[in-house]
Amino acid sequence: MNKYFCYFLPLLLATLAFGKDKPERWLQVSTPHFVIISNADEAETRHIAGQFERMRLVFQTAFPQMQVDPPSPIVVIAVRNKKDFEQLEPPGYLGKGKLQIDGLFLRAPDKNYVLLRLDAEGDHPYATVYHEYTHLLTSKADAWMPLWLTEGLAEFFENTTIHEKDVLLGEPSPGNIFLLQQKRLLPLATLLSVDYNSPYYHEEDKGNIFYAESWALTQYLKVSDFRANTHHLSDYVGLVSQGVNPVTAARQAFGDLQQVQKLLDAYVQRDGYRYAFRLAAPINVDESVFKAQSITNSAADAHRADLMAYENRYDDSRSLASEVLQEDPNNTLAHETMGYLEFRQNHFDEALKWFREAVKLDSQSYLANYYFAAISINKGGMDSTQEAEVERSLQNSIKLNPSYAPSYDGLALLYKRQHRNLNDAYRAELQAVELDPADVNYRMNAAGILVDMEQYANAINVIKATLKVAKTTTDLAQAQLFLSQIQNVEQETERQKEVQKEMQESARALSDHSGRGGAEDESSDSQPPALNRRPAAPHGTRHFMTGIIKKVRCSEPSMMEFNLDTGSKVFQFYSANYYHIEFTALNFTPKGDLEPCTQLEGVRGKVEFVTDNGPPARNYAIAIEMQH
Repeated sequence: MNKYFCYFLPLLLATLAFGKDKPERWLQVSTPHFVIISNADEAETRHIAGQFERMRLVFQTAFPQMQVDPPSPIVVIAVRNKKDFEQLEPPGYLGKGKLQIDGLFLRAPDKNYVLLRLDAEGDHPYATVYHEYTHLLTSKADAWMPLWLTEGLAEFFENTTIHEKDVLLGEPSPGNIFLLQQKRLLPLATLLSVDYNSPYYHEEDKGNIFYAESWALTQYLKVSDFRANTHHLSDYVGLVSQGVNPVTAARQAFGDLQQVQKLLDAYVQRDGYRYAFRLAAPINVDESVFKAQSITNSAADAHRADLMAYENRYDDSRSLASEVLQEDPNNTLAHETMGYLEFRQNHFDEALKWFREAVKLDSQSYLANYYFAAISINKGGMDSTQEAEVERSLQNSIKLNPSYAPSYDGLALLYKRQHRNLNDAYRAELQAVELDPADVNYRMNAAGILVDMEQYANAINVIKATLKVAKTTTDLAQAQLFLSQIQNVEQETERQKEVQKEMQESARALSDHSGRGGAEDESSDSQPPALNRRPAAPHGTRHFMTGIIKKVRCSEPSMMEFNLDTGSKVFQFYSANYYHIEFTALNFTPKGDLEPCTQLEGVRGKVEFVTDNGPPARNYAIAIEMQH
C-alpha cells in the first residue's frame, strides 16, 4: 500500500546522484493560493490546481476559524511518474524495504513544498493532494501533536470526495480496511508513542499498519464522539497540547486503553466502519482565474534544485542550480538557492553575496530581501550606509509579504541593536508575535526591547505570558532564565535609584549644615562623594568578537570588567551595569540562575559591544552569547 510522507527540517544528510532526463515540456499553473509546476499536460496540471483550491475551500468551510493560508508560498511540484518522482524524493526513502511514498509535504520556516507523483494508484484519485494539504494546515500543531494523530487526521481527510453540492469527509479506504482486517493491530501504547525516528514511520511493513491504524483510531473516535455527543478526542488534544505524555493523555481522555483496544478491534471488523461525514455546502472554484504558462527546462530545474536544497541534498541541489545559472545567469530563484545552501552550511559571506545579487535581480523576492538583511545583521560590523540598506530590504520584504513574521522580527532586531526607534521596534515585534504566536523567540525579543526602554514591569508580564505558551523544555528554560534576569535588572535599577536619592539627600543636608555654620571651608574634600558609576554604554555601531572569557572582575554596585582572549589578542570589556547585558546560551541550557561574576570565567563566548573612544577608551559589552 502506498503511503505519504510529511517532511521536516533538519533532514537526512545522505545524497543521491541526480540523473536528469529533460522532459519535453514544463508548465506552471498559478492560482490565487498555489503555484503548480508540472511536466504533465495542461489539462491535468489545471485539474491538480483545482483540487488544491477545492480542498482549501473544504477546510475553510468546515473550520471557519482555521487559518488556511500560510504566510509562505505553497509550491506544488507534480511529476508524471515514479522515475521523475525518485529523482526528487528524499534519499532515505529509496531502496529495498523502504516505505514507498507517493507524495511528500516539506515545510521550512520560509517555504512550503509539496511533491506529487501523478501515476500513483489509490481508491481516491486525489488522496495525496488532500493528505498533504491536511499536513500543511495542521503544521503549527506538530510541535506537540503526537504522530499518530497527525497522520490519522491526514488519512481521515485524504478520503474526501468533493461533489457539486456537498462533500463527503472521512470515507473508508478499502486498502486500509483490508490491511486492518488481515493484520494484528499495534498495541495502543505502541501506536500512541511512535515518533519520527521510529521504524513504524519509515519501514514498509511496520509503516503501513501504523498509517492504517492511526486512521482507524482517528475515525473511531470521531464517529464515537459524534454519535454519543461526547468530546473524547478534543479532550485528548487539549491534554497533549499542554505537554501531557500521549499515553497518559489517552488514559485520561479515553479511559482504560485495553478496553479501547477491544472496541477498536471490533470496530474495524463491522459495517459501521464505513461511516462518512457529509458537509452540505457547494465547493465552487473559479478556474478561469488560473494562469497557465509554459516555462523553460531551466526554470523548472530551478524549482527542483530549490526543493532539494530544503531536503538537505546539498550536492545535488548545488549541481543543478549551477547548471541553471550557466543557462540563465539572471535566474533569481537559482541565486536564492545558492545563497540558502551557503547559509545552511554556515558560509555567511558567500551566502550574503548570493542574496545581495538576488535582491538586485528581483526586488519582488521577499525571501531574498529577508535573507540578505538577516545575514547582514547577524554578521554585524555595518556602517550607517549598510544599516540603511538592510533596513530598506526588511521594509521591502514586509511590503512584498506582510504575513511573513521573520521580517518584522528582523526589523525590530535592527532597531534594537541601533538602540533607536524602540517604539517602532516593539510594534514590529508585536506584529511578529501576532503572525506566529507559537514562536517564543518573538515574545522574548519583545520583552528585550521593553527592557531597553526600561519598562521592566511590562517586560516581566510578557515573559510570564511566554511561559504559558512555551512547548519545549529548552524554550521554557530560556524564558525562565530571561525572567530571572529582568527581575534582577528591575531590582538593581530600583536599588540604584534609592542610593542616588540617599546621596542627594545627604548632599542637601551637608549644604544646609554648612550654610548654618558659616565658618567651614567649602573645599572639595567637604563635598559628598559622587556615586561611583560609569555612564551607560554609548550608542553607536555594534561589533562582535568571539573568544574565551577571562579575568572577570565585578565591583559594587553592578560594574563588571572582563578580558576576551581571541587566540591572537586579548581585549578588555566593561559594563557599568551587568544586569543590562543580554545573556544567551547557544546549544545548551544553563543550570539555575546565571551568576555572571562567578560563572563566566573560562567560558567561550560571542560578545556584542560598542566602542567609545573616550577618554577613557572603552569597549562596552552589550550582549554575551555563551557557547557550549
